[in-house]
Amino acid sequence: MSSTVSGKNGTWRNWGGNVSARPARQVTPASVEELAAAVRRAAEDGLKVKAVGTGHSFTSIAATDGVLIRPQLLTGIRDIDRTAMTVTVEAGTPLKRLNAALAREGLSLTNMGDIMEQTVSGATSTGTHGTGRESGSISAQITALELVTADGSVLTCSAGKNPDVFAAARTGLGALGVVTAITFAVEPLFLLTAREEPMPLDRVLAEFDQLWAENEHFEFYWFPHTGSTNTKRNNRSAGPEQPVGRLAGWFEDEFLSNGVFQAAQWAGRAAPATVPAIARISSRALSARTYTDIPYKVFTSPRRVRFVEMEYAVPRAALGETLRELKAMVERSGLRVSFPVEVRTAPADDITLSTASGRDSAYIAVHMFRGTPYQAYFTAAERVFTAHEGRPHWGKVHTRDAKYFAGAYPRFGEFTALRDRLDPERLFQNDYLRRVLGS
Repeated sequence: MSSTVSGKNGTWRNWGGNVSARPARQVTPASVEELAAAVRRAAEDGLKVKAVGTGHSFTSIAATDGVLIRPQLLTGIRDIDRTAMTVTVEAGTPLKRLNAALAREGLSLTNMGDIMEQTVSGATSTGTHGTGRESGSISAQITALELVTADGSVLTCSAGKNPDVFAAARTGLGALGVVTAITFAVEPLFLLTAREEPMPLDRVLAEFDQLWAENEHFEFYWFPHTGSTNTKRNNRSAGPEQPVGRLAGWFEDEFLSNGVFQAAQWAGRAAPATVPAIARISSRALSARTYTDIPYKVFTSPRRVRFVEMEYAVPRAALGETLRELKAMVERSGLRVSFPVEVRTAPADDITLSTASGRDSAYIAVHMFRGTPYQAYFTAAERVFTAHEGRPHWGKVHTRDAKYFAGAYPRFGEFTALRDRLDPERLFQNDYLRRVLGS
C-alpha cells in the first residue's frame, strides 16, 4: 500500500493514483546527518526539497520536480522513557510498526486514525486523526519534534523549547523543514470494546450529542441513497479480550468490507444506475457486532479498495445541519455515490494549522472509487462544507487557497510568519504549498 516509483524515468505516484511527480533525484538517507547534507546540497544546486512517506495523501503536498527524500531507512524506536511515558521514533517509521512495537512493550498511543500504513511524519504533517471525545489527532499526542531546516541545521522543539515552532510543526505540511524524529506521549496498553451497529440516520443525528457525550470514541458511516448508517462506539474496557473471531473477521473485514465492496464498486462504476440498489444492500449487509481488543486492532482496519477522498472539519455544533444539506444535495443532484460518508469528531487543540485548531470539530469525509469521476460530487460537497466554515484535511482533495485559509484559521498569519523565518528562500516550496500558504 505504499507509494510507488515506477518506470525508468523515476515517476513517483501516490496511493490514490491521482498524483504523480518526476523528481530530479531521489535520496534515501540512512541518518539525520545524511538528510541534512542532502538538504544543503539541494540548496546549492538550486533544487526544491520534499519528503514523502507512503503517498497516502490525495493532494500533491509531497510532489516535487526537485529532490525527493524517502525516509524508509529512518525507522525504528530511538527511545522509550517510562518515567515521562514518551516514545521517540524516527520519522520514516510506519504507524503499523510503531503500534506493534509499542504493544510488545505494553504501551499504546491514546488515539489513532483508521489506517496505519502511513509513516509517523507523513501522518502528523497532514493532520491524520481518528475520532475522540477528549483525545485528539495523532499530532495532538506529540510532545517533541526534531526537524532539519532549510539551512541544513537540526532544530528540536517542544512546549518548553522553541514553543512557536512546536505549535506549528506538529502539523507542519512539510513547509517548515524535514521532520526527522517525533516524540509521542504514550500510556500503558489498554483494551477497547467496540460496538458496531446499524442505526437510521435520522436517529443518529437526533441523538448525536448524546452519542458523542456517552462514548470515548464515536463514529458512523452514512450510506448515500439510503437513510441508513453503521455506527461504531469504542470505549475502554476492563476485559477480558474477545477479539473478532478469525472466520468472522475474514468475512466482515476482508470479504464484505474489501472483497464484496470492491466488486460492488466495479459494478457501480460499470453501471452507475445500479448504485442506489447496491447501497441499500450494502447498508443492510453489516450486522451488529461487539469485540474487545488492544487499541490498534480496534481503531484501524485494512483498506484495500482504492479511492479518492475529500474531508472537511466543521464546528461540531454544525454537524447535523451540514450532513442534512449534503444528503439533500445528493438526492437533488442525480449523482450516484457508491461509497459511504464517514463522520468523526475531535476536541479543540492548540496546533496552529490543525483542522481542530481552537474549536471542537466534526469531520465529514466523502469518497469515490478510484477511476470514477469524482469532481462533480466533490465540488458540490465542498460548497456545502465551506458554507459551514469548513477546514479541509491537508492531505485530501480540496480547492481552497491561502486567502480562504487566512479566514478559516485565526492563527494562519502566525504559521506563515514562522515559515518566512525558517524557510525564507522557500526551499520546501511546491505548487500545493504555494496555493495553500501563498508564495
